[in-house]
Amino acid sequence: MTHVVSSGIDLLATAVEDQAVTVTRVDWRPPMPGTAADLATVATDPLRAAANQQALAAFLGVTARLVDVAPASEVLGLERGHFLHAGPPIGWDRASGPLRGGLMAAAAFEGLVDDPEDAAALFESGSFTLEPCHHHHAVGPMAGVVSPSMWMFVLADDTAGGRRTFCSLNEGLGKVLRYGAYDDTVLTRLRWMRDVLGPALQRAVRGTESVDVTGILTQMLQMGDEAHNRNRAGTLMLLRDLSPALVGSGVDTADLAQVFRFIGGNDHFFLNLAMPACKLALDAARDIPGSTMVVAMARNGTDFGIQVSGTGDDWFTGPAQVPEGLFLGDYGPEDANPDIGDSAITETAGIGGFAMATAPAIVRLVGGSVPDALAATRRMHEICLGENPRWSIPVLEFQGVPSGIDVTRVCRTTILPQINTGMAGRVAGTGQVGAGLVTPPAEVFPAALARLAELSRQRAATTPS
Repeated sequence: MTHVVSSGIDLLATAVEDQAVTVTRVDWRPPMPGTAADLATVATDPLRAAANQQALAAFLGVTARLVDVAPASEVLGLERGHFLHAGPPIGWDRASGPLRGGLMAAAAFEGLVDDPEDAAALFESGSFTLEPCHHHHAVGPMAGVVSPSMWMFVLADDTAGGRRTFCSLNEGLGKVLRYGAYDDTVLTRLRWMRDVLGPALQRAVRGTESVDVTGILTQMLQMGDEAHNRNRAGTLMLLRDLSPALVGSGVDTADLAQVFRFIGGNDHFFLNLAMPACKLALDAARDIPGSTMVVAMARNGTDFGIQVSGTGDDWFTGPAQVPEGLFLGDYGPEDANPDIGDSAITETAGIGGFAMATAPAIVRLVGGSVPDALAATRRMHEICLGENPRWSIPVLEFQGVPSGIDVTRVCRTTILPQINTGMAGRVAGTGQVGAGLVTPPAEVFPAALARLAELSRQRAATTPS
């Protein structure tokens, strides 16, 4: 019996089938242009298989717990005039509108200027210090701006050698600092978060057993959240865990009512715990020679960057893309800034856009259809080293979410990671204009592959024959 395997054009397979021959179609594509030699080099690297197994196991072995809430000046050592931002390194001269707006709001919040717009000249002159959140074991959604007086979630893992990660508190939706807004309502909210919300959460967290954030992620993925743009179940579970300690914390009852109202009415509140939980797990997989596993994807509104386990702290960057999706009110594509934020750390860990099959309702926010969501999760498995048995998807027979993005698989299949994201207005001060889907610029993966191949050749040259 003749059996033909066909790849490429369907016309050829159909012609053979018309002759009563059994045909198996294979979805094959040529690798990304210019990557063939580097793919061959990395494929023969004797460290690669074991290194990737080690990296994936280290990532999967982390249990992230919320252990404290404290000001950034205390836990990150930020001083007056020192600001963190989302994405790879960038200066004021290339900063996007929403990043500039977020920095201006933070400068006014810190009392460095009376009018946020007066901060622009100080940033332009180099009077203030800018660094990526990732360089301080932190992550920030959208603009990701962190200043000394902002309160931070502190996550830790007992098995991670004392490793900790950090993220600011979530402001809610609409006109907020992380979307580049800086009017009086933004500053008033930030001051309330500094004076009331942060201290109340600190009392609650310090007055109870640590909150198992990884465990909450496990449950929320089975309750219709994908932990990037849908966090309703996660937020309510967090509030459930903290409520007894909040009530017994001694916080003024009027302030306590505000705290409950704010968290309960902010479906995205848990996002700022999901993100550092993902970073904590991915940081455990860093710095393993030979590993091709991606450990960070981040955007600053101008550049999209990735970091890879086997290449240390190097960033591989390309131009951030404008998401495609749904817009608020009268806003349209011309109003949207290119992709921004550290929240793609969720996709790097296998949730968010990688787990859309578990949250079909997300398509009403970011666009597409339910079949698209299911297909996206299946497609992401093709570029990952494995799956996460703790984070499973009921509709896919409780299959674990795809985990461990592999640079070589991305280059070989040309399938790019899918990210679902909010969209910030291009002009500073606008706020959120929509939400949608986006992928990294394709060139960042061949660049990372080239560096991996270079390191592999260097090791081979120094290894005795």
